Amino acid sequence: MALLVLASTVSWTVDKHICMGRVMDISLFSHAEGCGMDMEMEKSCCDDESFTVQGQDDLKISFEKFDLDQQVFLVSFVQTYFQLFDFDAEEPSIFSEYNPPPLIRDVQVLDQTFLI
Repeated sequence: MALLVLASTVSWTVDKHICMGRVMDISLFSHAEGCGMDMEMEKSCCDDESFTVQGQDDLKISFEKFDLDQQVFLVSFVQTYFQLFDFDAEEPSIFSEYNPPPLIRDVQVLDQTFLI
Protein backbone atom coordinates (compact mmCIF):
# COMPACT_ATOMS: atom_id res chain seq x y z
CA MET A 1 0.00 0.00 0.00
CA ALA A 2 2.89 2.34 0.77
CA LEU A 3 4.37 1.74 -2.69
CA LEU A 4 1.04 2.61 -4.30
CA VAL A 5 0.84 5.88 -2.36
CA LEU A 6 4.45 6.69 -3.26
CA ALA A 7 3.95 5.94 -6.96
CA SER A 8 0.78 8.05 -7.13
CA THR A 9 2.26 11.12 -5.42
CA VAL A 10 5.60 11.35 -7.29
CA SER A 11 5.74 13.19 -10.62
CA TRP A 12 7.40 11.18 -13.39
CA THR A 13 9.26 12.71 -16.35
CA VAL A 14 10.42 10.53 -19.23
CA ASP A 15 12.73 12.04 -21.85
CA LYS A 16 13.51 10.26 -25.17
CA HIS A 17 16.05 11.09 -27.85
CA ILE A 18 14.98 9.80 -31.29
CA CYS A 19 17.40 9.73 -34.20
CA MET A 20 16.26 8.64 -37.69
CA GLY A 21 13.10 7.08 -36.28
CA ARG A 22 14.92 4.95 -33.71
CA VAL A 23 14.98 5.58 -29.98
CA MET A 24 18.59 6.19 -29.01
CA ASP A 25 18.25 7.08 -25.31
CA ILE A 26 15.55 7.06 -22.64
CA SER A 27 15.97 8.85 -19.35
CA LEU A 28 13.85 9.20 -16.21
CA PHE A 29 14.01 12.44 -14.19
CA SER A 30 16.75 14.01 -16.38
CA HIS A 31 17.58 15.03 -19.96
CA ALA A 32 18.31 12.19 -22.42
CA GLU A 33 21.78 12.24 -23.96
CA GLY A 34 22.08 12.96 -27.66
CA CYS A 35 23.47 10.63 -30.30
CA GLY A 36 26.31 13.00 -31.27
CA MET A 37 24.82 14.35 -34.51
CA ASP A 38 24.41 18.08 -35.10
CA MET A 39 21.06 19.45 -33.99
CA GLU A 40 21.71 22.96 -35.40
CA MET A 41 20.92 22.00 -38.99
CA GLU A 42 17.60 23.39 -40.22
CA LYS A 43 16.34 19.92 -41.16
CA SER A 44 17.62 17.66 -38.43
CA CYS A 45 17.16 13.89 -38.30
CA CYS A 46 17.05 13.92 -34.50
CA ASP A 47 14.15 14.73 -32.22
CA ASP A 48 13.67 15.00 -28.45
CA GLU A 49 10.40 13.97 -26.82
CA SER A 50 9.45 14.22 -23.18
CA PHE A 51 6.28 13.70 -21.22
CA THR A 52 5.46 14.26 -17.59
CA VAL A 53 2.97 12.43 -15.40
CA GLN A 54 1.90 14.74 -12.60
CA GLY A 55 1.57 13.27 -9.13
CA GLN A 56 -1.32 13.73 -6.78
CA ASP A 57 -0.95 16.55 -4.24
CA ASP A 58 -4.07 16.12 -2.11
CA LEU A 59 -4.14 12.81 -0.24
CA LYS A 60 -6.99 13.58 2.15
CA ILE A 61 -10.00 11.66 0.92
CA SER A 62 -13.11 12.12 3.00
CA PHE A 63 -16.29 10.09 2.98
CA GLU A 64 -18.37 13.22 2.38
CA LYS A 65 -16.77 13.84 -1.04
CA PHE A 66 -18.28 10.63 -2.43
CA ASP A 67 -21.59 11.04 -4.20
CA LEU A 68 -24.59 8.98 -3.14
CA ASP A 69 -24.02 6.14 -5.62
CA GLN A 70 -20.43 5.66 -4.44
CA GLN A 71 -21.51 5.67 -0.79
CA VAL A 72 -24.22 3.06 -1.44
CA PHE A 73 -21.75 0.86 -3.29
CA LEU A 74 -19.13 1.15 -0.55
CA VAL A 75 -21.57 0.34 2.25
CA SER A 76 -23.10 -2.61 0.38
CA PHE A 77 -19.65 -3.98 -0.52
CA VAL A 78 -18.43 -3.87 3.08
CA GLN A 79 -21.65 -5.44 4.36
CA THR A 80 -21.56 -8.35 1.89
CA TYR A 81 -17.84 -8.87 2.49
CA PHE A 82 -18.33 -9.24 6.23
CA GLN A 83 -21.26 -11.60 5.69
CA LEU A 84 -18.90 -14.00 3.89
CA PHE A 85 -17.19 -14.71 7.21
CA ASP A 86 -20.31 -15.00 9.36
CA PHE A 87 -20.24 -18.58 10.64
CA ASP A 88 -22.90 -20.26 12.73
CA ALA A 89 -21.73 -21.04 16.26
CA GLU A 90 -23.45 -24.42 16.34
CA GLU A 91 -23.37 -26.72 13.35
CA PRO A 92 -26.45 -28.87 12.89
CA SER A 93 -25.84 -32.53 13.62
CA ILE A 94 -27.23 -34.94 11.06
CA PHE A 95 -27.16 -37.89 13.43
CA SER A 96 -28.72 -36.24 16.49
CA GLU A 97 -31.81 -38.45 16.24
CA TYR A 98 -29.81 -41.64 15.64
CA ASN A 99 -29.26 -44.09 18.50
CA PRO A 100 -26.30 -46.45 18.18
CA PRO A 101 -26.96 -50.18 18.26
CA PRO A 102 -26.73 -51.80 21.69
CA LEU A 103 -23.43 -53.42 22.58
CA ILE A 104 -24.23 -57.09 23.16
CA ARG A 105 -20.72 -58.37 23.69
CA ASP A 106 -17.29 -56.74 23.85
CA VAL A 107 -15.42 -58.14 20.83
CA GLN A 108 -11.98 -56.97 21.97
CA VAL A 109 -12.24 -58.75 25.31
CA LEU A 110 -13.62 -61.91 23.73
CA ASP A 111 -10.87 -62.15 21.10
CA GLN A 112 -8.13 -60.87 23.42
CA THR A 113 -6.97 -58.23 20.87
CA PHE A 114 -5.92 -54.88 22.27
CA LEU A 115 -4.18 -51.94 20.63
CA ILE A 116 -1.02 -50.97 22.45
